[in-house]
Amino acid sequence: MSKPVNPAVIGGFSLGALTLLVVALLIFGVGDDLKADKVQYVVFFDSSLNGLDVGAPVKMQGVKIGQVKEISLQLDRKEGKLFKPVVLEIDRSSITGSSGAPLPDPSDFEQLEKNRDRLVELGMRARLETQSLLTGLLYVDLSFYPDKPPVYAGLEYKDLLEIPGVPTTVDELKNTAEEVAQKLRAMPLDQIVGDLADSLREIKDLLRSEDVKRSRAALADSLEGLDKTTKILNKNLEPILRNADKTILNTNLLIKDTQAMVAELGKQLPPLISNTDKTLNAATAAMKRAEDSLQYVDDAIGPESTLSDTLEAVKQAARAVRDLGDYLERHPESLLSGKNHSEN
Repeated sequence: MSKPVNPAVIGGFSLGALTLLVVALLIFGVGDDLKADKVQYVVFFDSSLNGLDVGAPVKMQGVKIGQVKEISLQLDRKEGKLFKPVVLEIDRSSITGSSGAPLPDPSDFEQLEKNRDRLVELGMRARLETQSLLTGLLYVDLSFYPDKPPVYAGLEYKDLLEIPGVPTTVDELKNTAEEVAQKLRAMPLDQIVGDLADSLREIKDLLRSEDVKRSRAALADSLEGLDKTTKILNKNLEPILRNADKTILNTNLLIKDTQAMVAELGKQLPPLISNTDKTLNAATAAMKRAEDSLQYVDDAIGPESTLSDTLEAVKQAARAVRDLGDYLERHPESLLSGKNHSEN
């Protein structure tokens, strides 16, 4: 007689088969769709990768957009260099364009490369940053550094597009320190130290010299005199300021009086100007009449005037009277007998 079948066993087998079916669908069906939502890039870092693990976050401006998918080493036998390719897996849906569309599908390599070139042109670079100072773990930060030129390794790795990397802040400080150290090593430090010692010795001798001592004494005297002068000024400054205030007050009053005088003069000036014009006109007319009178006198007493002829006749008559008087004075008897014609 056969044993009855346990329903629990049958249910367990059925549940196991269903689970295997779901896993198979995820692996062979949905897996391709999930993979299509990821875009991979490669970065060749020169910095140490100590603290960077697979699965470390990839961030842009502090927002997680993916993770580190793979870390490996690549040897360039020709150059004798060891490169460290790091594969970044970016979620397409985490970055969208202005239209809201996600990154291009990984199968559209040409469009994916155009987008990468545009972002690199805008300054996108990959850089290692510290997650925590306590743990020392690192993550990959995709930020924009337009002042740093893109530097590509120029290597092929699994046909992935390369994103140029930049040194970490610590590496930049190390590089700067190394450059400073190289410049210091190139400088003649022994000569500089010797010249500095000589200069210090000369300064020491100068401070001990008599000239410096006299200068110190003169400076002390000057400071003492300055202190006395300052005290005198402080003592006399208050009266001076009071007088200055009075002077300013009187000046303001004088300005006000002057302004009032100017205003009054401005009122009286138009009539005065009018009277002056009338006086000038009268003087001009008088001068004109005087000029006419002088012209009349000039015409009356000129060489060709009748007055000139009359004066000449009077002059001749006066000369004849004078001659007659002289003759009578010499010959008074001529008044009785008449003039002797024999006399000249």
